[in-house]
Amino acid sequence: MAEKSELLPVLEQIERDKGIKKDEILKMIEQALVSAYKKHSGKMVNLEARINPDTAEVQAFLIKKVVELVTNDSLEIDLAKAKTYDPKAKLDEDVRIPVVTEDFSRIAAQTAKQVIIQKIRETERQSILEEYQTKEGTLVGGTVHRFVEHNIIIDLGKTEGILPVREQVRRERFSIGERVKVIVLKVEKGTRGPKILLSRSHPLVVQRLFEQEVPEVYEKMVEVIEVVREPGFRAKVAVKSNNPKIDPVGACVGVKGSRVRPIIDELRGERIDLIAWSADAAKYIAASLSPAKVISVNIVNESEKQAEIIVSDDMLSL
Repeated sequence: MAEKSELLPVLEQIERDKGIKKDEILKMIEQALVSAYKKHSGKMVNLEARINPDTAEVQAFLIKKVVELVTNDSLEIDLAKAKTYDPKAKLDEDVRIPVVTEDFSRIAAQTAKQVIIQKIRETERQSILEEYQTKEGTLVGGTVHRFVEHNIIIDLGKTEGILPVREQVRRERFSIGERVKVIVLKVEKGTRGPKILLSRSHPLVVQRLFEQEVPEVYEKMVEVIEVVREPGFRAKVAVKSNNPKIDPVGACVGVKGSRVRPIIDELRGERIDLIAWSADAAKYIAASLSPAKVISVNIVNESEKQAEIIVSDDMLSL
């Protein structure tokens, strides 16, 4: 094989850079060589290919059965001819015939190249799959890459993700090249690499934005108990403080709205109502209906979660 001196340094470099074992690639090349040679010769032959791991020299042998009368030249050989390759050849045993052709060297060089490219691709896809599986439920940044029907393909850097119609916010419009934050909803193995499903409408988007913008939420001094969204219009976020000195709503709003404003901007103007969570159901319900002012809350049936709420007429629409 003409490439023998060049192949090993290449494989050693790949082993260092990509972590793909040299022996693993050599075994794959051996298997691929057998298929490539069979395809090239157009015959059903019994071929064995070996690559010396120290020199990368390729040896190939056709294995034929020694018979009295040859009926299939590709798989059989008569005794007299067999003895020219192996003086100890006997009937009904196999004999190994070295394959030495110009064609074989060319096939070997092409096969090695294809196998290496394929193995690198597979390894990179697998590492991206594993990396993004650990990111499920997290917020990532990306760029709008292209539109496929009504779905949006987001460039995440190393790979692409899909923001399907059902996970988009109806009012939002994006242009190509625009930066966007999305939640990684689900990561699966696909035929052409990992399939990464993204979302903009999921309640987690709001929660992760608060974790990003509010140090107290990130450090779990303030907890986001629940987020309910009408994506693009309004989100209600129930927050609770784990530190009696911290006002949970105030911490999330920030001085003059400095913390909540970037979140509203990222959500393209979606209104955010912050509610102080309470173990007292009546108190919690009253707070959750803000900005409407509630006159009274009467818990009708706690097990079925039924309550009667009275508000003045001018608050009804709110």
